[in-house]
Amino acid sequence: MIISRFPLGELFYTSGVESSGIPDEVISAAFNRHLVGDFGDLDEHDCSMNERAIRHGSQVLSSYQHEGIKFWIITDPDRTRTTVLLPSEY
Repeated sequence: MIISRFPLGELFYTSGVESSGIPDEVISAAFNRHLVGDFGDLDEHDCSMNERAIRHGSQVLSSYQHEGIKFWIITDPDRTRTTVLLPSEY
């Protein structure tokens, strides 16, 4: 059972992620990690920023990789939407 640290809202993928070849199960696992506060490849400072964002309602960003392809998961400040995107699409 996954205990969410914050709501994700609606889930979206960008066209870049869809065409990247990252398997759905990898993205699903990354969503679960994001949800519980495992922010992936972020440094300690960025993880601390996310902890504050969770408490104060700011954007939460996680960074993951699959076979050399970096992708981000961003939850909007109002928690209505979470998007998976490639850094080049930001």
